Amino acid sequence: MARAQGARGLLAAAALLGFLQASSSFEVKDSSGKVCIIADLTVAFSVEYKSSGQKEFTQFFLPQNATVEPQSSCGKGNTSHPLLVLGFGAGHLLSLDFSEDADKYRVEELVFHYNLSDTALFHNSTAGGVKKVSHKTTIQASMGTRYRCIKSKSINMKNVNVTFSNVTLEAYLTNGTLSVNKTECSEDTVSTTAVVPTTPKHTTSQVPTTSPATTSPATTSPAPTASPSNPMVGKYNVTGPNGTCVLAYMGLQLNITYLKKDEKMGLDLLNFVPHNTTSSGTCDDTSAFLNLTFEKTRVIFHFVLNASTEKFFLQGVNVSTTLPSEAKVLKFEASNNSMSELRATVGNSYKCSAEENLQVTDKALVNVFDVQIQVFKIDGDKFGAVEECQLDENNMLIPIIVGAALAGLVLIVLIAYLIGRKRSHAGYQTI
Repeated sequence: MARAQGARGLLAAAALLGFLQASSSFEVKDSSGKVCIIADLTVAFSVEYKSSGQKEFTQFFLPQNATVEPQSSCGKGNTSHPLLVLGFGAGHLLSLDFSEDADKYRVEELVFHYNLSDTALFHNSTAGGVKKVSHKTTIQASMGTRYRCIKSKSINMKNVNVTFSNVTLEAYLTNGTLSVNKTECSEDTVSTTAVVPTTPKHTTSQVPTTSPATTSPATTSPAPTASPSNPMVGKYNVTGPNGTCVLAYMGLQLNITYLKKDEKMGLDLLNFVPHNTTSSGTCDDTSAFLNLTFEKTRVIFHFVLNASTEKFFLQGVNVSTTLPSEAKVLKFEASNNSMSELRATVGNSYKCSAEENLQVTDKALVNVFDVQIQVFKIDGDKFGAVEECQLDENNMLIPIIVGAALAGLVLIVLIAYLIGRKRSHAGYQTI
């Protein structure tokens, strides 16, 4: 069955190869025809659904013939925000809801409606009708600059993964065209030189006060808020009555949006440093807690066992920390106990090299990097068989498809050359 599922995924992705190397461009205009949003981007979707009682995956891309839907809007002052809604296929909708704060704008929320009744994408789906998933995002840029992100950025929403790449977008346009200056995403600006920090990499946003300009405008891009590099991977474990019950490798980053004393919004990014992080926890036959404490910050992961499917998964995350002194309220706490992430069969380990964003609340994200985790049935403190996340499978699938397409193109050119050569020889007659 697994082999059949992989073959169907490969064929579905290959059929959509034409969208891999080209991004799609979209514009939103107001009633006077003035452009307020420009978006040029490539979007890949991976959706898990049920077919005849079995778990299936389908992969597809935002097609170039997607349309800007009438729901799209430039916003109206403080009453509504700019909104880009893209429609494609049999009733699928991708929405980017923008907001602004002081000197920045951001994609406040990403919403995806997908139609399980679309048999072209969801073959023999057990359920039907339109499903909705949504997620807060970390996509943001300085006002008056275009957001640029070449590398892939994935957003995980329950049974759906949405991966953006080669993105150029800007909202709140003033002259109807993209700004010359740009804000680059952290994925594109991270240095390739590894530096092992001895103190936590802790970054807060700085919102400058505005004053009338008295100097000539700068010719360089405004510097965006600095983002920490990817956190170091640490090894954590929990020991129960029957030995190790939680074994985890991962890099951990906390992302919190908070209200400052001046009523503006701030962003706090914190990388956990493994050798300064303490781990503890408890577990029984069906539940396990992994507690990670780093200085004044604590994150608690709650894993549970689904006995009927023999799978473990992350059900809850609790976060508590002390915010920077500029925060209006220094103590921050958030929790989410209705999650279904990091899922794998008992006895196996869940592994994902790509960054995964675990949404605790609309103000708090826990980002995990290079994660490998196993819960409950662990033999000899070693990971069992690996179950790759869908994000990694997609990243492996795309190069295979592109390589196969290039090989096919070479073969077509070779055949055309041989046919042409044969015809040219046929033009000469023996005397």
